[in-house]
Order: sequence, then structure tokens, then C-alpha cells
Amino acid sequence: VFRRVLFLSKQWYQRRVRGKKKAHTRTGQKWADEDGKKSIDADFDKMSKYCSVIRVLCHTQPKLFKLKEKKANIMEIQVNGGEIADKVAFAQALLEKPISVSDLFSQDEMIDVIGVTRGHGYNGVTYRWGTKKLPRKTHKGLRKVACIGAWHPSRVCFSVPRAGQYGYHHRTEVNKKVYRIGTKGDAKSASTPFDLTDKAITPMGGFHHYGKINEDFLMLKGCVMGPRKRLITLRKSLLVHTKRVALEKINLKFIDTASKWGHGRFQTDGEKRAFQGLLKKDREAME
Repeated sequence: VFRRVLFLSKQWYQRRVRGKKKAHTRTGQKWADEDGKKSIDADFDKMSKYCSVIRVLCHTQPKLFKLKEKKANIMEIQVNGGEIADKVAFAQALLEKPISVSDLFSQDEMIDVIGVTRGHGYNGVTYRWGTKKLPRKTHKGLRKVACIGAWHPSRVCFSVPRAGQYGYHHRTEVNKKVYRIGTKGDAKSASTPFDLTDKAITPMGGFHHYGKINEDFLMLKGCVMGPRKRLITLRKSLLVHTKRVALEKINLKFIDTASKWGHGRFQTDGEKRAFQGLLKKDREAME
């Protein structure tokens, strides 16, 4: 690493509101006077001249989400394409600026998802590998593997199911198609040309153990690893897609916004009120 040009931020600490600590205070003071700015420009020039790889240090914004987490997640992202001077100029233009999801991904694009799966702790072979249970009268338990190998080779082969950690593994899933890119504050983010109802993407009652979506969002086809609120990494696909499935243009007809907590008979609050009529709490509010 030749040089890291950092900015003044309290996102590095969990108690950033009440805390007095500030990360990289001396580095931040360089931007205040002309001599400091000249030294920073000189560093950028040295990067353009001597470096072969340019990476930017990015962090999340936990304050935008109503989560318990306050400390930002930090990640180094490599800048590719063009000459080194172009990379440095591109990275310099992004300093202290937010990057929207719509700046990186587009509609109908195939992307990869990287994350950590749900953790299930230490589990036996029947739960972990789905092996057949032994007969009822088996000695010392029946949720086991009867034979774990021959006499020789005198060791247990890697392919024999064994008990151990299940879940909480780092995984990468490829080729997830982007069905929709939503923007913050769009009251019609779940509307389609076939369903003209004015409704937002959040279902009635909110998403399970998450709540409402108040920021930009991506709608992907398929599952994403991990529980709610766990951090995931999205990246551009490493392949050149030629199949018809990957190049298909998606035109959604209907997005279901019914409640995911119950039977979900209504798509919007207005539709529910129109069906049920005036409720007792509504009459009390009018009085």
C-alpha cells in the first residue's frame, strides 16, 4: 500500500453521536490549509506515477436504516479500467460522496451475491447431511452413520458424513437477475403497467423482522443467503452472458404487497378500509 488518503469520519465508532473520538484527525486537518492540500495533491501524483493497483476505501451508512448497528462496515474496492491516472482521478472525484445502487447496477442485469449463510450451530449427521436414521433398537442412538469406513485405509474419508458446524458459511451465488431498481420516496415503486394501483414496495405490515423500505432497493430473482439485516456484497458478473435467459428483458405484471404476517387479503390500506368500512377506532378518532 503506497498511501491511504482518508477523510475525517465518526462512522468508524459505535458510539459516534456521544463519543469524542474522531478517526484520522491529523489526516483530516491536511485539507484545512493550502500546504496540506499541496501535500495531498503530491500524494495523488505519486500514486499516478508509481502505483499499479488503485483501491478506494468505502463504508456503509447505518444511520439510513433503523437497525441496532451503528458502526459502519468498511471495504476496499479495486478500481479497474483505463490508465492509472484515470483511476486516481476517478477515485479522487468520489471522495466523501455517496454512491447510489442505481449508479452501479441496471435493470435486467445479471449480478453475483456474496454473503454469510444462516448459522445453525453444531448439528449431527441426520440434520446436517440428511442421512437415513438407523432402526429403533440401535445401540447408543439411531441418528448416526452406521459405518464410517473400511479397516484400510485406516482413516475416515472426507466424503463420510460427520457431525459439525452447520451454516454460517461464506458463500457466493452467481447470476441473479435484477428485476427492478427502486428509488427512495417513490410511492409507486410496486406499480406496473398492468397493475396501476399506487402502492410502495413495502407490503402491508412491513417485511418480516425488517420493517419498511425507506431507501433505494434492488429486486432480485432467486434467494439471497443469510437472515434479515445481514450485510451482503453485490458485484458485477464475471462472465459475458450470451444465453437467452440472461439477455431477457423483464416486464413485471404484478408485485404482491399483501401482508406477509397473515393471510394477506388486501394489497393496500385503502383497499382494506374500502372493504371493512368505518372501524371503531376510526369513529373514536373522528369524535
